[in-house]
Amino acid sequence: MGSPALRAALLPPLLLLLLLRLPASRAFPDTPWCSPIKVKYGDVYCRAPQGGYYKTALGTRCDIRCRKGYELHGSSQLVCQSNKRWSDKVICKQKRCPTLAMPANGGFKCVDGAYFNSRCEYYCSPGYTLKGERTVTCMDNKAWSGRPASCVDMEPPRIKCPSVKERIAEPNKLTVRVSWETPEGRDTADGILTDVILKGLPPGSNFPEGDHKIQYTVYDRAENKGICKFRVKVRVRRCGKLNAPENGYMKCSSDGDNYGATCEFSCIGGYELQGSPARVCQSNLAWSGTEPSCAAMNVNVGVRTAAALLDQFYEKRRLLIVSTPTARNLLYRLQLGMLQQAQCGLDLRHITVVELVGVFPTLIGRIGAKIMPPALALQLRLLLRIPLYSFSMVLVDKHGMDKERYVSLVMPVALFNLIDTFPLRKEEMVLQAEMGQTCNT
Repeated sequence: MGSPALRAALLPPLLLLLLLRLPASRAFPDTPWCSPIKVKYGDVYCRAPQGGYYKTALGTRCDIRCRKGYELHGSSQLVCQSNKRWSDKVICKQKRCPTLAMPANGGFKCVDGAYFNSRCEYYCSPGYTLKGERTVTCMDNKAWSGRPASCVDMEPPRIKCPSVKERIAEPNKLTVRVSWETPEGRDTADGILTDVILKGLPPGSNFPEGDHKIQYTVYDRAENKGICKFRVKVRVRRCGKLNAPENGYMKCSSDGDNYGATCEFSCIGGYELQGSPARVCQSNLAWSGTEPSCAAMNVNVGVRTAAALLDQFYEKRRLLIVSTPTARNLLYRLQLGMLQQAQCGLDLRHITVVELVGVFPTLIGRIGAKIMPPALALQLRLLLRIPLYSFSMVLVDKHGMDKERYVSLVMPVALFNLIDTFPLRKEEMVLQAEMGQTCNT
């Protein structure tokens, strides 16, 4: 076919002259007209008129497409115009995602800003934990992959309790006053604690014997909690329990066997205490003194004076002295019979009956089966000013004091009611109630 110049040479001369007089665009519509299109980061697809050869000829239409990650600014189709210019100016600009919001208590770092394919990585301040996607990428749709991350306080506050505390109770005590510095919590995030809760006895309290759990709980503003625990151990030094002697009582202070406790012993009516009347739990955890016992009371009627006789009953027994000028006295016989029937009440109240019968030199005294010499019986009458020729009775307390006198019969219940008002007797009643000692008949 040849080039255009060769084809023109083959035309008739007249036709060639006509073509030379026409504008180039009409004479040669397929010739270059507009400058070639170059779009950075884009592709150009052109169509010349009637399928012509040159893609920049008059009337050429070009479609512009940006590559991935870029967007077109300008018309998507350009036309080569008669002024040798394209119908618009276009450019492919890199796509940009919205600016990320800075998370509270944290931040982010990006590679290539917020443009397409840029990667941004979130980070949090100390004490905070990242929640959400750690890394996001700017996508082709100008949106970030994943949801924006946030920094939340998920780490519990820290609190340190004191170590286990062990204390020993002081002498004669069962508790110990224990103190410690209240632990302070520390929040790893903003340093603010909203509440501190104590479970257990507060510092400075008196702790009883045993193992006590103490717990502190602290909360931060995000409602995370931190816990610490420790124990308070209180030990009471003990000697071991003592038992009351047979036919006797025991009364102990404090807890009865702890260091410093004192136990006092006494015997029931008709028995005498032998051994230590009181024992103390010592620091070496041994009891002081010797083990007590209660032996049947042995009254010595061979003493020379009435005072010596009464001394044997001091703080041990009460005396009811019954005096009659003759054993045939009706009041004496009736009174003695009533007392014999009330023997349990007499023993319960530590009462010993002393009989003085007759008139000197035939006067005799009797304590149970033991007979006093006439001279000792007379001294007792004279000492207590007991009438010689009439029936009478004298009640003497445990301290040798003359408490009541009777010149006629007295019912045992009236006698017992009077004795039960004595201060010392009230203490005895408490002990007897604890021991379960009562008269059932």
